[in-house]
Amino acid sequence: MSITEDILSQLPGDLMGGLRRADRILASLRADHAPIPMVIKENQQPLDAVDWDVIVCGGTLGILIGCALAVQGVKVALIERGMLRGREQEWNISRKELEVFLELNLLTDEELNQAIATEYNPARVSFQGGKEVWVEDVLNIGVDPVYLLATLKTRFLAAGGKLLENTPFSEAAIHPNGVMVNNQLKTRLLIDAMGHLSPITQQARQGQKPDALCLVVGSYAQGFLENNSGDLLLSFTSLQNQCQYFWEAFPARDGRTTYLFTYMDANPQRLSLEALFEEYLRLLPEYQGVELSNLKFQRALFGFFPAYRQSPLKTPWNRILPVGDSSGSQSPLSFGGFGAMVRHLRRLTFGIREALQTNQLSAKALAMLQPYQPSLAVTWLFQRAMSVGVDQKIAPDQINQLLSAVFEEMEQLGITVLKPFLQDIVQFPALTQTLLKTGFANPGLIVKIIPQVGLASLLDWMVHYGNLSVYTALFWLSPMLETLVKHLPSQQQYYWHRLVDGWQFGSGSDYADG
Repeated sequence: MSITEDILSQLPGDLMGGLRRADRILASLRADHAPIPMVIKENQQPLDAVDWDVIVCGGTLGILIGCALAVQGVKVALIERGMLRGREQEWNISRKELEVFLELNLLTDEELNQAIATEYNPARVSFQGGKEVWVEDVLNIGVDPVYLLATLKTRFLAAGGKLLENTPFSEAAIHPNGVMVNNQLKTRLLIDAMGHLSPITQQARQGQKPDALCLVVGSYAQGFLENNSGDLLLSFTSLQNQCQYFWEAFPARDGRTTYLFTYMDANPQRLSLEALFEEYLRLLPEYQGVELSNLKFQRALFGFFPAYRQSPLKTPWNRILPVGDSSGSQSPLSFGGFGAMVRHLRRLTFGIREALQTNQLSAKALAMLQPYQPSLAVTWLFQRAMSVGVDQKIAPDQINQLLSAVFEEMEQLGITVLKPFLQDIVQFPALTQTLLKTGFANPGLIVKIIPQVGLASLLDWMVHYGNLSVYTALFWLSPMLETLVKHLPSQQQYYWHRLVDGWQFGSGSDYADG
């Protein structure tokens, strides 16, 4: 019996079976023969009536946008394949990001404080052979998903929302005036919040192979000797199995959550989740300074996050909008999930409400709600720099040396440069300063990285880097034109507001320190 089988067999549920099912799905994606669902069809006959403004498919994170819309007066139904309940695993986020729940009237101050299960400081960034960098107030809040979702569920129902639990999504037919969901529910707009393996997303991408993958394994356990600080990004090994291993650790209520993750392409020869879990358990004692026998494991965590260059996803259909992980609106460096949904929650809430009010529900109009973002696109080069090809030969410590140098320079530039990047937000001034400072201080490292990432990737990145500067300037200029826009018809105002949103988020100007 392997270490993984031994540990997982001690926990409730068929975790080993779940791990191997996840690996079969992963292998199918890598082999490029994943089945393409055909769940969306089109029908030219108008519906006789429409019952809802919005139906949200996928409740775990869909309840966030569903509740926000219901509170705004939108008639919303939410369907969830099981019971809508949060998992025991805490979601880590920064306190300032949680203010959107107050701004949108989703939680009271008291409820928000009760949703916070854990708060700690500081957190570390460290790479083998380099200097430790410490920051405060980044991903230092652990939110209790069980309490949060239960509270949002109550708020949603009180605002007139309709919750249909144990109702898996099966199909949808798009009509000229609405969408028929599961052959019985009729809505003006269908929101897909079912995640990166959503059948709607899979059909829209037509079996496209992921351009990159992030594999994540971990556990929640008790028995750690030190549990007052966290790790945001840490590496203490050189390349292993053609992967650079990265670690995260967060103090949690009555225990500690630790993750091992790595970036890679979708080559079929790559490491499986089960093999990565074995690596996790092999290295965890060295990482945390505690023997496995001294830990009491409570939960095991595993998953993979595919990333596509053509993101956020724009579907070919009218009246369907993917949000969250379904849309691919997170960077290839991010796990996505809760943080990505919260970041875009306010923008999506008001954008969707305006689309409904002005009847801008065509594929073209809805695509404006998931715009091209240079701040997202530039991170593809960083992903390439933090991974290595399956047959590529680089120095075993090259990635550690590069990252150590970059973060040391960012620390010297100050917290205004360091903190946004650690929260997955790239801004033109901060990026430019970091590139220049790192380039002058470590020219040899920069020269080494070019063959690793490839010239084509570098040239592509330069286009997005240039666009990042343009979007920064456009967002800065946008308030000067706002008075002129107010006199435009409401349909044209919708497009203008989406352009400004695109410039704001596409330049990282949505970031608020805190």
